[in-house]
Amino acid sequence: MIKASSKSERTRNFIIESTAEIFNKKGYAGTSLSDITSATGLSKGAIYSNFKNKEEVALAVFDFNYSRLSKATKEQTDLAQTYHDRLMVYAKVYRNVSGGRINRGGCPILNTATEADDTNNLLKDRAAKAILQWKKNIVQLIEQGIDASEFKAEIDPRQTAFSIIALIEGGVMIARVTGDPANMDNVLQTVVMLIRQMKK
Repeated sequence: MIKASSKSERTRNFIIESTAEIFNKKGYAGTSLSDITSATGLSKGAIYSNFKNKEEVALAVFDFNYSRLSKATKEQTDLAQTYHDRLMVYAKVYRNVSGGRINRGGCPILNTATEADDTNNLLKDRAAKAILQWKKNIVQLIEQGIDASEFKAEIDPRQTAFSIIALIEGGVMIARVTGDPANMDNVLQTVVMLIRQMKK
């Protein structure tokens, strides 16, 4: 739940939380104003007194869905004892994303990036920033693992980070399109193998 202090903030957060799954499943173009009013029980006027337009709702919803994903990842990485185990968290968390246990409808980064690539620059930029932040987090873990002599010194952190991200997002996409979670498991086995090969 999002914390809110004022009535206006509470209403905004209610709209965001009520429509998070809809936007994540149907996308910006596929989500109609009637979807938003049905999910919230609020009138069109009430929606637009809190948000300028549907795009602003979609941006806020992306931030909300992405923050849930980031929180789940951070909670587990904070518990992990080694850099290897911290990297493995991404495979675990995104397995749950693929299965709909976090952010029903799949990965908000993948969903938004796919839809907004040529249609909405603001949403595209949000997805791009999320990818780059994810890459930065993985690079940092790899560099720290190298410094701690846990990972091989010759590893290219940036290349490895993007490879892990591409495999995970590709696995999410394949699993959802085929409707077969086993396909995600197959891809994640490659991610696990890649991370294990980094160890000294």
